[in-house]
Amino acid sequence: MAAQPSSSRRTFCAEASAGLALLTLPSMAPAHSQTDNASGSLREAPSRIASAFMTNCSVPGMSVAIARHQKIIYEQAFGYADLKKKEPVTGSSLFRIASVTKPITSVAIFSLIEQQRLSLDAKVFGPVLGTTYGRPPYDAGVERITIEHLLTHTCGGWDKNHDDPMFQNPDMDHRALTSATLKNRPLDFAPGTHYAYSNFGFCVPGRVIEKVTGTGYADYVREGILKRCEIDGMRIAGNGAGKRAANEVRYYDQEGGDPYGLNVSRLDSAGGWLATPRDMVRFAMHVNGFPADSNILKPETIAVTTTGTTANPHYAKGWEVNQHGRWHIGDLQGSSVLACTSTGYCWAAFMNTRRMKPDIRLIFDRTMWDMVRSVSGSS
Repeated sequence: MAAQPSSSRRTFCAEASAGLALLTLPSMAPAHSQTDNASGSLREAPSRIASAFMTNCSVPGMSVAIARHQKIIYEQAFGYADLKKKEPVTGSSLFRIASVTKPITSVAIFSLIEQQRLSLDAKVFGPVLGTTYGRPPYDAGVERITIEHLLTHTCGGWDKNHDDPMFQNPDMDHRALTSATLKNRPLDFAPGTHYAYSNFGFCVPGRVIEKVTGTGYADYVREGILKRCEIDGMRIAGNGAGKRAANEVRYYDQEGGDPYGLNVSRLDSAGGWLATPRDMVRFAMHVNGFPADSNILKPETIAVTTTGTTANPHYAKGWEVNQHGRWHIGDLQGSSVLACTSTGYCWAAFMNTRRMKPDIRLIFDRTMWDMVRSVSGSS
């Protein structure tokens, strides 16, 4: 377990997080005279920013990749993948990306929509999934839940803040968990009327992908999405410390939680992937919507994926959004962020620890903005 932060470190983290709005995404000036893997003085500034953050917030290891359009302009790993063994984080170190998985799942769903194998307004329980996951009669509203409701967290129930189903009954597989949730957890609102972030709601699209394609969720994503983005090293995380993947970091919860007490593999489409920052930047490059870039979805599709709802204009389909860009944060005994701006920048950053009081993710976000500004030369 990582050492607890000193009083001065706690004060720094508390002050840094006070009043912060998560990923406000201000506009970013264009980069000037940057090259791949910035060297010399161009590397020193972001390294200093990262080191200060890690020291003050007791972060064992961290990895970052920053790109603009189709070019990676900065990539660096910091600290330790394993504190006890003093193994350093490298560019090939894998991290649990947690809810940064959600944009991947959304893109997979939209790839099927573009193939006309699925529609955004398709009713999920019954018409799409049949009786594989839960059987009618359903509780009120369940039969009206569409693909869009699931991708926008407007399905009407299963809020992560109220006994999140994805962290209950760890011995159940997807089928048993879905059936139990439909039977025992009635919706709180009519579908489409209320935003409530739901990990279970993003587990269901994974089952939709499997039903429509006849293959496993991870298999379809690897072949249908990641391969097209030139990504070949991502995989679903295993459960327990003994099932860590090769090159996967160790995780350290600063509040005493068990980093390996979760059924992470069952999270698959909601939060199960392992990746490097370079992997996720490559993914972002291929769904950024810029006409000159190599997008794997049509421009009109990308516009739909980044349009919010009446219930929450700032959450689209697997992305948080505002006028400056899109992003997603992940948190699973480690923290992750993926962001894309309207000026063509994108970045991914992962670390192998977490603390919720104060929320280290907010400080992580500000640190990344400072690093991106230092690399881009903007103020």
